Amino acid sequence: MIADALKLLYLLTLAGLGLYGAMGLLTLWLYWRHRHAACPQTPVDTSALPAVTVQLPVYNERFVIARLIEAAVALDYPADRLQIQVLDDSTDDTTAQAAALVAHYRAQGFNITLLHRARRGGYKAGALAAALRQAEGEFLAIFDADFQPPPDFLRRTLPHFVHNPNLGAVQTRWGHLNADASPLTAAQAIALDKHFVMEQTVRHRARLFPKFNGAAGVWRRRCLEEVGGWQDDTVCEDLCLSTRAVLHGWEFRFLNEVVTPAELPTSIMAYKNQQARWAKGSLQCVRKYGRVILTASHHSRLARLYALYSMTAYGSHFLLLFLLLLQIPMLLFDVTLTRHVMLFGILGLGQPLLFLLAQQAIYPDWRRRLRHLPTMLLIAIGLAPSNSRAMLQAFQDRPHPFVRTPKAGGSLLAAGDVAVLAPQVAATYRLPLDSLLLVEIGLAAYAGLGLALAVARRNLGPLSLLLTCFLGFSYVAYLSWRER
Repeated sequence: MIADALKLLYLLTLAGLGLYGAMGLLTLWLYWRHRHAACPQTPVDTSALPAVTVQLPVYNERFVIARLIEAAVALDYPADRLQIQVLDDSTDDTTAQAAALVAHYRAQGFNITLLHRARRGGYKAGALAAALRQAEGEFLAIFDADFQPPPDFLRRTLPHFVHNPNLGAVQTRWGHLNADASPLTAAQAIALDKHFVMEQTVRHRARLFPKFNGAAGVWRRRCLEEVGGWQDDTVCEDLCLSTRAVLHGWEFRFLNEVVTPAELPTSIMAYKNQQARWAKGSLQCVRKYGRVILTASHHSRLARLYALYSMTAYGSHFLLLFLLLLQIPMLLFDVTLTRHVMLFGILGLGQPLLFLLAQQAIYPDWRRRLRHLPTMLLIAIGLAPSNSRAMLQAFQDRPHPFVRTPKAGGSLLAAGDVAVLAPQVAATYRLPLDSLLLVEIGLAAYAGLGLALAVARRNLGPLSLLLTCFLGFSYVAYLSWRER
């Protein structure tokens, strides 16, 4: 009876993971169908370009603040229609640096202001909401501290709005300033390329609840204000705002050909915190809008299901942990499975294919870049504990702090298989070691014990899962301990 219960639990968990794999295959088909759909930009005379406010939300970014402001003032746009706001919540010398740069460029005639808040109420969402009252532009372009927008960014994005009054937001593809800094950053680049090239292309062109990614995009101010503005009751204020805009009938556009480079997290602790924030925020948005999305009859059934799937996609980490924990009990009770479970393995090919095709679509040297795909897959497995904890926290009705992702800028030093920060950065910007490291080590040991048991019992079925989990948890735990 115990064996039957274990088998049922295993098959249900495998079916849940198979669903995410099937959605990957659906995304692949939809991409193939919509890949050539164009987003034409109607030429606009300079005299017809609208007023735009560039907003730069920052918090303790002493190593990249100068680079960010200099990129903003280098934007090629009529000066009489360009305003730059530096939204600074810093508690270190970032504020002094920003003030000096703002004063310097104001003296040169730029319309640039520093808006400093002594308290971080609402975090990034709060800063953007407060700054909106002083924004002069009809459109709002947003860049986080790690971004370097190209000079022609506004000239390539704003014209899309001019002849389409229903267009609420434009999102550009994120590029990477430091993809080659370490295997960690190279792995992140592969993951983000898949999200933008494949998933964002599909979501926007097939109208499957497109979303704004928080930076490197432009909002129509009227759209933002009509749907309720920035709200801080989730840690994914961008997804929250996007969902409201889509539900109100606003259109979105993703520009795959416009690339805005950004710095990837160089620390595994920073990357874990970033991914956990996205996992928690996505599930918070499901709690907030899930019922509304399901009943939004003016959207297709596919669009509604795809929206909920994408918001719960981090749930695959929770299912992976449960599948791993079932392995040893199943080995001890000699649970056997039929060959039909191989179908779930076929469904699981959907996501890896998306990673591969995204690289092929945008890089001439895509084969060379794919050498980091195994690293990316191992890190994705190793993030399961932190992401699962974050999803459980999403159900707690309490304040959720917004944990920043530190940026190193020019202070990055390459060292072996991890990116090490210069000493002056590490002293003040390094995130503390998470006690979850013990869970990662425990899971690696558990997978290793399962491997030994499977070999001893000559049961080759679970070897692949146990080996990848052992390597994934061990690798992430190693990177975390090394940073300590």
